[in-house]
Amino acid sequence: MTPEHRNELQEAKRLLENPSVAARFADVLAGPVEKGMKLLPAGARGTILAAATKSLNVALKAAVLTLGEGEREASNRMHKISAAVSGGVGGAFGLAALGVELPLSTTIMLRSISDIARSEGEDLKSGEARMACMEVFALGGSSGGDDAAETGYFAVRAALASAVSEAATYVAGKTAVKESAPALVRLVGQVATRFSVSVSEKAAAQAVPVIGAAGGALINTLFMSHFQDTARGHFAVRRLERIYGAEVVREAYAELPAG
Repeated sequence: MTPEHRNELQEAKRLLENPSVAARFADVLAGPVEKGMKLLPAGARGTILAAATKSLNVALKAAVLTLGEGEREASNRMHKISAAVSGGVGGAFGLAALGVELPLSTTIMLRSISDIARSEGEDLKSGEARMACMEVFALGGSSGGDDAAETGYFAVRAALASAVSEAATYVAGKTAVKESAPALVRLVGQVATRFSVSVSEKAAAQAVPVIGAAGGALINTLFMSHFQDTARGHFAVRRLERIYGAEVVREAYAELPAG
């Protein structure tokens, strides 16, 4: 691997091992997300998982129908502005608005993720590349049952590999999908389990009474930035894998410092 590519892999690792959504919120809002967790109503976890699953299904349809359109560079700033607007709604109405706001913001994030993927050389007309975009939502958060060995970037990809492959095969060449298709149900279920952790942290931050619409916009901007960074790291790794092979990149990644 050339020194230039090794530096790019180092930057990708920094992005992929970045602070959690909760840490970003705490840094900016000067308060722990755990405080907001206590303010969430009983049964919020089920509501959030359902909202995350619904949002991923909405985004999945967008992935199949629109991700192959056009050729352009990533427009991170515009997507952050769009996410901030949708976050203002969530901040104003709290958890009750999550079922409306989250599908919109998730779809906006998917568009941003797809722009980043395209800028790294992905062919978004292929089912495999589209499902790699969906995979980013799982890479940005852990699940409750994870241990330290299961939360690393390559460990999560390995855990999702079979579901991603099956879903990619199913959507290849399709202009419409059935949410009930077993391949998609399996992928969305696995991704939603991890994505809902980050969504819970977002909901908890917005549950603090003083947040309001302005704070909701800020939270969604931070939320968007987190997944944009994850996407940048993910698709940089995939680009290097196309050059050197997956095993070479994985070994080099393991040798690099996390910071």
